[in-house]
Amino acid sequence: MKILVTGGGGFLGQALCRGLVERGHHVISFNRGHYPVLQKLGVGQVQGDLADAHAVMHAADGVEAIFHNAAKAGAWGSYRSYHQANVVGTGNVLAACRAHGIGRLIHTSTPSVTHRATQPVEGLGAHEVPYGEDFLAPYAATKTIAEKAVLAANDATLATVALRPRLIWGPGDPQILPRLVERARSGRLRIVGSGDNLVDTTFIDNAALAHFDAFEHLRPGAACAGRAYFISNGEPRPMREVLNALLDTAGAPRVEKTLSFKAAYRIGRACEVLWKVLPLKGDPPMTRFLAEQLSTAHWYDMGPARRDFGYVPMVSFDEGIIKLKQSLQRA
Repeated sequence: MKILVTGGGGFLGQALCRGLVERGHHVISFNRGHYPVLQKLGVGQVQGDLADAHAVMHAADGVEAIFHNAAKAGAWGSYRSYHQANVVGTGNVLAACRAHGIGRLIHTSTPSVTHRATQPVEGLGAHEVPYGEDFLAPYAATKTIAEKAVLAANDATLATVALRPRLIWGPGDPQILPRLVERARSGRLRIVGSGDNLVDTTFIDNAALAHFDAFEHLRPGAACAGRAYFISNGEPRPMREVLNALLDTAGAPRVEKTLSFKAAYRIGRACEVLWKVLPLKGDPPMTRFLAEQLSTAHWYDMGPARRDFGYVPMVSFDEGIIKLKQSLQRA
């Protein structure tokens, strides 16, 4: 089957492309740049911007399914930049599905669409958690709009599903671990709150597996069609334990110092003002949304994903830590 993966050059995107090729599919990746690693895998590449409707339409010509993984992520940036990538871009993907008669769309969403600072998500079923409101970050706000559009598009000719993997990590991670290590080694890393808040994470192989499982089950009228699912390892652990386990894999200093939520929130508010007014380059070290994310509980029930498309995490947290450490030692 010919399949399009948007954002195939990213961390999860590469895992999706690799796994689909291994499963015998002809894979095309839609990226903003060119990636030699995809070329080595035999993945075709089409360069373009998600907000360019013509480019997306061209990339989707002749494909039978789309894994829509590309998005603008992060905790900082203009609302317009997030809206163009996440809302306009997703709209273009949906339009391409309709124009080309594509029957299956697997959309990579995020648990952030349900984030509520004072009402942490703790072990609730995927269909029982309401969407968040009054988001403090354009990422969460625009991904919510995108997810709703994808699920609303599900019908007798286009089957759609949204997956919400939580905090993806593992070998090849270009974002989370490098940033943690850099801050730990510079002495700038702090635990927000007590560090006892339970959080769940997703090893990269498990995140990709969930997408493949959903794809295999997705068709009009399927149990998973038109629905959203939390995806994780299903092993909630204290934030302090998760952070230090990741830091240990790179031989970085463990983080022990804490910062109260109130202090982090005030710092985040001040940083947001400074970065907008001056403006300063790069991302601020703290934002209000990030302070909330780091200090509240985030863990989920994998029951719905297991029931509707058979998702069972194959790599445990501890096994993933070993794999990550081994990959860093080989690098």
